[in-house]
Amino acid sequence: MNKLTLATFQRLWILMRQHQQKLWISLITMLGTALTEVMFPRVLGYLLDHGFKGEHTTLALWKIPAAIIGIFLFRGICTFTTSYLMSWTSTRLLNDLRAQIFAKILSVPVQFYQSESSGRIINTIMTEAQQIVDMVKVSITTLIRDSLTVIALLSFLLWRNWRLTLVTLVLIPAMAYLVRSVSKRLRRLNKDQLDVNGELTQVIEEATRAHQVIRIFGGQDYEQQRFDAKNEKLRGYTMKTTVAVSSTTPATQLLAAIAVAIVIMLAVLQAKAGTTTVGNFVEFITAMMMLLTPLKHLADLNGPMQRGLAAADSVFGMIDAVGEPDSGQALKARAMGKLEFVQTCFTYPQQEQAALTDINLSIQAGETIALVGMSGGGKTSLVNLVPRFYTPDSGAILLDGVSLQEISLASLREQIAMVGQNVILFDDSITANIAYGDAQPDLARVAAAVQAAHLTDVVRDLPEGLATTIGDNGMRLSGGQRQRLAIARAIYKNAPILILDEATSALDSESERAVQEALDELMLGRTTLVIAHRLSTIERASRIVVLVDGAIVEIGKHAELLAKEGVYANLYRLQFAA
Repeated sequence: MNKLTLATFQRLWILMRQHQQKLWISLITMLGTALTEVMFPRVLGYLLDHGFKGEHTTLALWKIPAAIIGIFLFRGICTFTTSYLMSWTSTRLLNDLRAQIFAKILSVPVQFYQSESSGRIINTIMTEAQQIVDMVKVSITTLIRDSLTVIALLSFLLWRNWRLTLVTLVLIPAMAYLVRSVSKRLRRLNKDQLDVNGELTQVIEEATRAHQVIRIFGGQDYEQQRFDAKNEKLRGYTMKTTVAVSSTTPATQLLAAIAVAIVIMLAVLQAKAGTTTVGNFVEFITAMMMLLTPLKHLADLNGPMQRGLAAADSVFGMIDAVGEPDSGQALKARAMGKLEFVQTCFTYPQQEQAALTDINLSIQAGETIALVGMSGGGKTSLVNLVPRFYTPDSGAILLDGVSLQEISLASLREQIAMVGQNVILFDDSITANIAYGDAQPDLARVAAAVQAAHLTDVVRDLPEGLATTIGDNGMRLSGGQRQRLAIARAIYKNAPILILDEATSALDSESERAVQEALDELMLGRTTLVIAHRLSTIERASRIVVLVDGAIVEIGKHAELLAKEGVYANLYRLQFAA
């Protein structure tokens, strides 16, 4: 066992030791199961040597059958207790692992989601965590119960006929070498298989999420080819793993058959010499044949062990992912909302060109700033620095004169509401979506947010009103209704700072009017950073900030910037003049 494998089991033990009382009980019941394996061949041998003689009729008729029933009754109780306690412990372990992974993915930086696909994350939580638990359950049960069984049977064999037992012992190292020889290959194959399984999950997740795009653009054949390629690749790894595992079993059985054949030959010679009886031979050969089953279990353990260890690399790798840096202090009161960017520079990881360069911008509390510029100009990068989704490379961002780095993430994000261009809703009730993040929703505030977002008529027409479940990402609502529900969520939070990325999706005039009225309610009295796409928003902004290649090139009001005939005037003519 190498250091990495030992470290993996140590981490799993830390999670399991809180249930060690049940594990100790399981150990006792597994020992009981192992002892019953020895009892049966002994009873059988005694029956053959003594039970069929006339003077032992009562022994054969009542006592030995009763003993056999008692042995198997005791064995059944031990087996059930072991199975129940191991299942109880393993399901607790599975819950703990999944909870740790889920807690981590809620706390990692945004960059994590750029390197890990959703399919990969889902596969780690659902499949790989389960494989670890399967490994632990099978490993503990097999290693302890079957190892104890092997020890008990070998001890019995040595007691009954040590010479014949030595033949069996000579072949055990050969079996161990055979198992060890395929371990490394199995570990590598299982790691590759898990990776491909994650890729296949991602293909399925994308096809499900993008089903409308696939149909409109005729992508069914392309998606089927992607699925078939990954599916076939997964099948290939499965077959390679099967060959590696399956080849161990017949080789082990062949070695066992050789041992049995030699034992039979030697036993016949001992019988001729009068040094053994029929009962001794039968109990020995029975115990030896019973020894094959636990030995086979121990040999077959290598497959699930390597699958579980490969999964553990992935699971613990995700659990050990570095979380968001959070060393700041909580704000003592609600923020006023004044924001200052001081010579702020930022470059995305693994990219050379800066996304933002020397940003100097002071935003007064309650001011609305419309960010305008061509795609890639830095608008989204700038607003993503405010909730600290990313950290500037240099310079500073201040909230009410305090550096964002000195404010805890939870406290900072309490001051911010966000409405994105791509609306994100949850498969839950209207109330739960509006009051998202509030453990005890205030129904009066929910109703007020519904009214302010112009959703009153919509909610009234729903079958269960505010309790209506809206489906995956709000699929039971129209586009405009979904946008207004996201606005209602921001209204409910009542944060002093608002980040708004206006949707560019085309809405009918009635929906457009309702959304604009909801936005007017939302922005009232808040410091607002808006990535503007509506001319009405731009015209009513306190100031317009024009970004080009990550730098601020113009700042002013709509009429002032038009009069300058600069970058903004050109953008206006391109986007709105028609």
